[in-house]
Amino acid sequence: MRELPKPYQQFRSEYSSVYAAYEALGAQAASAGPLDSKTRELIKMGMAAANGSESGVVSHAHRALEAGASAEEVQHALIIGINTLGFSTMMAALGWAKKAIAAHKE
Repeated sequence: MRELPKPYQQFRSEYSSVYAAYEALGAQAASAGPLDSKTRELIKMGMAAANGSESGVVSHAHRALEAGASAEEVQHALIIGINTLGFSTMMAALGWAKKAIAAHKE
């Protein structure tokens, strides 16, 4: 994955025990069921889109690509949210994901 955002790095440095617990919780949640990492990242990207989190969409788009998702799968995971998220929210998230896809190729 690309370098983590500065606020995330700062949090990790300043609150290392909380960060470790957060990472452990994420690992436990990931291993609690049958979904593969690509599917988990696409779902988390959609959740980030629903939350209006640009950094979350970008982060999980990169992670989904690293887990084997194609650019088309990343985009489709957001497009199918059009009725749930609303057109403008989906379009914003799609734009963030497309920037992440372009950056990922570099």
